[in-house]
Amino acid sequence: MTSLVDWSVAERSARALAPQPPEVTAGQAQATVRELREATERAAAQVAELTRLTEPAVTSATVVVDRPGWITANVASMSAVMDPLTEKLIADKRPGKLATAVGGRVTGAQAGAVLAFLSGKVLGQYEFFSAHNGQLLLVAPNIVAVERALKVDPSDFRLWVCLHEVTHRVQFTAVPWMREHMLTEIHALTDALDLDPEALGERVKSLVSELAKAARGGGNGNGLLTALASPETREVMDRVTGFMSLVEGHAEYVMNAVPPSVIPSQGDIERKFAARRRRGANPLDRLLRSLLGMDAKTRQYTQGSQFVRSVVDQIGLDGFNAVWTSKDTLPTKAEIAVPADWVKRVHG
Repeated sequence: MTSLVDWSVAERSARALAPQPPEVTAGQAQATVRELREATERAAAQVAELTRLTEPAVTSATVVVDRPGWITANVASMSAVMDPLTEKLIADKRPGKLATAVGGRVTGAQAGAVLAFLSGKVLGQYEFFSAHNGQLLLVAPNIVAVERALKVDPSDFRLWVCLHEVTHRVQFTAVPWMREHMLTEIHALTDALDLDPEALGERVKSLVSELAKAARGGGNGNGLLTALASPETREVMDRVTGFMSLVEGHAEYVMNAVPPSVIPSQGDIERKFAARRRRGANPLDRLLRSLLGMDAKTRQYTQGSQFVRSVVDQIGLDGFNAVWTSKDTLPTKAEIAVPADWVKRVHG
C-alpha cells in the first residue's frame, strides 16, 4: 500500500538526529534501570491509594528505554494512528498529486525530525496505540539529564516521574472504555479533516502566520494541527483537549499529592521543575515547542490539575471519580476551565 509517510525513513532520520545522551558508566546505567523498575512498583501502591481506582493485574510491560528505543516505540505508535488517515486519503483518490509531489520519504524525514526533538524531552509515556495491553516507557537518559540539570535527589525524582506515568497506566486499565474512546476520537478527527486542496491552502497560510508569531515568541501554542484545522475539526480537537487535560491533570494531581514521607524532597522538585517549564530553553527550542503544541500540553497539566483539585475539594475524591463512569461524564474543554459547571451537570 502506498503511504504518505515512509516510517522506515522516519525512524532512521530520528535516530540520526537524536541528541547525545548524558554520560554515564555501565554501572550507573544498570543501577538507573533497576531503580526505575522498582520505582514503578512503589508508585503503583501510591497511585492505588490516591486514586481509589482498581487496576487489574498488570499486563503492560514496563520498558526502560534509551532515546533510540523511545523512537522505535513511537514510530510504531504513530504509524498505527496515522495509517488510517493514509487509507482515507488513498480511498478518496485526492492525494495522488500531493503524495507524488511530497513523497513518503520527505514526510518520513519530517516526522523523523519531530521524533528526534521529542526523544530528548520525554521523560516517560504510557503508550497503548501499538500494543493492545499498552507499555510503560521510561526514557532513562532524559530522566538522568533532567535530574542532573535541576540538581535534585535522583531517587526522589525518579519515583516522582513514575507516579505520573503509572497514573496514566491505571487510568487506561482501571477504566477499560478509555482506550477505545481515545481511538474513536482520533478516528473522528481523521474523518473531520478537510482535505479540499483550496481549503488546505488557506490552512497553510494560517500555519505560516502561526510560524511567524511563534518565532517572535507569540502564537497560541496549540501546534501545527490547530493552524491547519477546519471548524469541524476544531470541535473534535476541543473534545480531545478536554479529555487530555483531564488525564494529564489527574496524573499531575496524583504525583503532587503523595505524602512528604514518600518523596521527602518533593517540594524542591516541584519548584525547580515548574521554573524549568516557565524558563524554557533557547529560541529554536521555544519555536519547536510552540509549533508542536508542547506549550498547550503544559497548559493541559496546569488546567487539568486545577480542575481535579477543585472538584475534589468540592465533593471529595469519590465524587470526582464519577468522571470515569462513561464518555458522557468526561468534562468538556469549557468545564475544565469552570469545574463547578461539571459538578452541576454530573452531580446536580
